[in-house]
Amino acid sequence: MSLLALAGTNSATGGYDIDNSLKLEDDNTEWLSKTTGSDWNRVKWTASFWVKRSELGATSSNVRFFAASDAAYDFRVRFQGTGDTLAFYNSDSTGSCSQNSTAVFRDTSAWYHIVAVWDTANSTAGNRQRLYVNGVEITDFATDTQPAQNQKSVWGKTDDGSGTVTMGIGAQYNYYSGFVQGYCGYMAEWHWVEGQALSPTDFGEFDEDTGIWKPKEYEGTYGTNGFYLDFEDASDLGADSSGNGNHWTKNNITSANQATDTPTNNFCTLNVVQASSNNAGGNNEYTEGATKGKALQESEMASGTMAVTQGKWYYECKAFLNSEIMAGWGVPNLWGHHTSNPGYDDYSFAVHNIGRVYYSGNAFIDLSPSVSFDTNDIVSCAIDIDNGFCYWAKNGTWMNGGSPTSGSTGTGGFDFQSASAPGNLDIADGDFLIPALRTNYYTNAGILVNFGGFTTISISSAESDADGYGTFEYAPPSGYYALCTKNLEEYG
Repeated sequence: MSLLALAGTNSATGGYDIDNSLKLEDDNTEWLSKTTGSDWNRVKWTASFWVKRSELGATSSNVRFFAASDAAYDFRVRFQGTGDTLAFYNSDSTGSCSQNSTAVFRDTSAWYHIVAVWDTANSTAGNRQRLYVNGVEITDFATDTQPAQNQKSVWGKTDDGSGTVTMGIGAQYNYYSGFVQGYCGYMAEWHWVEGQALSPTDFGEFDEDTGIWKPKEYEGTYGTNGFYLDFEDASDLGADSSGNGNHWTKNNITSANQATDTPTNNFCTLNVVQASSNNAGGNNEYTEGATKGKALQESEMASGTMAVTQGKWYYECKAFLNSEIMAGWGVPNLWGHHTSNPGYDDYSFAVHNIGRVYYSGNAFIDLSPSVSFDTNDIVSCAIDIDNGFCYWAKNGTWMNGGSPTSGSTGTGGFDFQSASAPGNLDIADGDFLIPALRTNYYTNAGILVNFGGFTTISISSAESDADGYGTFEYAPPSGYYALCTKNLEEYG
């Protein structure tokens, strides 16, 4: 995964816009559910939805995008196992069928568009069960056992004597054990169309300028039991917008699960691939210790998924468990290269909670007057790459007498780029920079980060940048913007 390419991944804008997504967390048993009083069309249907992952590895193996089961049989579409392949499975009294891709899907910075087609009425065996990702059909499978003609999916089934079927989006409800294998990440633009075997081009298209696959408005019908979840109504994130009234039950989901990170405006998140011990989350929670059942060592690091070379950018963070954190910026693939003391790097600079700005391999500058912050404080980070200064605020007050709008004067800012910058800070004009964060010294440290698309920080306000993007506790300074693809296209 190339950090330098992330800004353009699944993010072409213009035309059709998606404003909101649903953020789900397996740890919180967050999912949507539904039962039906009579069978849906279980011979022909199409599902189309967008996903952006926030976890990889063993913690998110076998995550369900949508699934159903009764006492005897099972249906699921999921990322499967630690290999992160895409799988499509169904079993009933006539047998089981299964597709499991050889391709893996591990990019947590990008949105994937998945289309699953079930068409067992089709006389051509190879066309009865089909998977597409970003407009392209998957044809290379480790396993490809097609269903029998007219075989019915468990999805859409009611009780036939084997037990009532509970359908799940974002998890599976096992008949015996309840909630299992929940999804960690974002979902958007969820269509289920009954009675039709559709193509990805009914829901998306390749951008004529960039070649990036992007969503478009679906203009077809849904069938009697079809539904469309656009996640626009924060008070009811299970509401069906198809006109059919086929609403879904919310389980541990509140308005806080609504996000503005979408396929048409992709936001920066924490990079689970580059983070130390792989313990960053795309829900922007970088953790150590018991809060998520993960044991990490001290001095762990994480970085953002978007890199920039110009412009003015803003994000917020907050310590939890203890205040021993650092927040700043670094050069991709160079930040954290010191094996003896990772995080204090020749290619990074960050504010420390004890009132210092660290830079250049453990050198530091004390803030004047000294400013410390604790677990209840929100730290803002504003970088002006054009003029070569970075500023930090504590609870809305800029540290060191900083003035982010002072331009080339750089009042109270940390000079990271000019000839008069602190010695040995090897950052040159035109270098890519990424958000860089670190926990220090304690085994139960952690950082909550808010890049604007979704936040686990409890905020009392909903401030946005001048273009209306991002949701922050404090308003970004004039001329500073949230790290998202629409802003990057204009200012990056």
